[in-house]
Amino acid sequence: MTPLRRWFAIPLWRRVLGALALGLLFAFIWPEATSAVQFMGDLFVRAIRMLVVPIVLVTIAAGITTLGDPKRIGGLGGRTVGLFALTTALAVSVGMAVATLIRPGEGVPLGRAAPHALGEPPTPYEQLIGIIPTNIVDALAKGDMLAIIFVAILLGIGTLLAGEAGRPLATLLQATSTVLLKIVGVVMEATPFGVFALIANAVAANGAAVFVNVGWLALAVVIGSAVQVLLVHSLLLKFLARLPVARFFRGIIDALVVAFSTASSSATLPIAMRVAEKNLGIAPSVYSTTLPLGASIGKDGTAMYVGLLSMFSLQAFGVAVTPTVYGLVLLTGALAAFGTAPVPSASLFMLAAVLSAVGIAPEQTALVVGFVLPFDRLLDMTRTVPSASANLTVAAAVARWEGELDDKVLGGDDQLPSRA
Repeated sequence: MTPLRRWFAIPLWRRVLGALALGLLFAFIWPEATSAVQFMGDLFVRAIRMLVVPIVLVTIAAGITTLGDPKRIGGLGGRTVGLFALTTALAVSVGMAVATLIRPGEGVPLGRAAPHALGEPPTPYEQLIGIIPTNIVDALAKGDMLAIIFVAILLGIGTLLAGEAGRPLATLLQATSTVLLKIVGVVMEATPFGVFALIANAVAANGAAVFVNVGWLALAVVIGSAVQVLLVHSLLLKFLARLPVARFFRGIIDALVVAFSTASSSATLPIAMRVAEKNLGIAPSVYSTTLPLGASIGKDGTAMYVGLLSMFSLQAFGVAVTPTVYGLVLLTGALAAFGTAPVPSASLFMLAAVLSAVGIAPEQTALVVGFVLPFDRLLDMTRTVPSASANLTVAAAVARWEGELDDKVLGGDDQLPSRA
């Protein structure tokens, strides 16, 4: 067997984890050389982002055309949004609970941090009205996810309602969706190289500093992310999706590693769609709707972090935490997480909306953001993992309810597909 054949014979998830370990080792041994491999990470992220908009537009529309009945859209969408609302609220609670137990904000020298002023967060009205774009092409160019999802749903429903006349377009959409997912498969073969470069550069930039300067906060983020994935998501998988938990997580490991490397739910979307179909047995009619929607509103990691960082801030400023304050943080944190853009560090810029609700002045919020921002890249990478896990967990649960889950993939065969 040639070296190239040996390489491709190794399951992709093992290659990715090996690249992750090598990237960490490279960053610690030779950090000044990491800039020489940065181009691989940049190319990988650009390739993924290139696919996000066409995949969201085409696969949602194509998935709707396979439903056969427009009435099914309401039930599927309602269950999806309801589950995401549940996991988001639980994630905020997890973040608050972990911060209350570990108390990472006590004694933090925020006075030495350089303030980082924040812009005004969008109002609920602006978020709501922005769902309907005034210019479809502009929404596609900007990657406005909620607007693209809205257009894709209309396109799919319109194709269904057109009946026989819409059948050629439905066939075209389904064929294009298949082709796009094949392209994702090609891009995924570059994942080990992209992960190696991204991890090496992130750790070389400030990896050690995270544990020296914000060690307790970093520990709280890791614990909160682990609790959300291993407890909350596992319970949903066991009792709602009725899937073997260990096999499920083994099946989505490619998506989780890409989420960690890119720190972006949006960039993880193409890989998540592929593993949903190939490794989990979720039907395209379900994952093509739930996963893009999850990339926009399914922010478990962000919600956990907003809850945690809010408590961190209150502890740092010596603010007494009453039941009313807990309730305000929970409510505003969940709402803020729903409106956060799926890009790196976006959750920091939603913090002002939560802290202002509990009486923290903008100047104080700027100090918190100024303290955390220099180290936020690795923290953001960590908390993107529960967001990616939530999206696939919700997709599996909805697929179970819709009768669109192939149990032979995870539940009926001891041999899990080795490649995404």
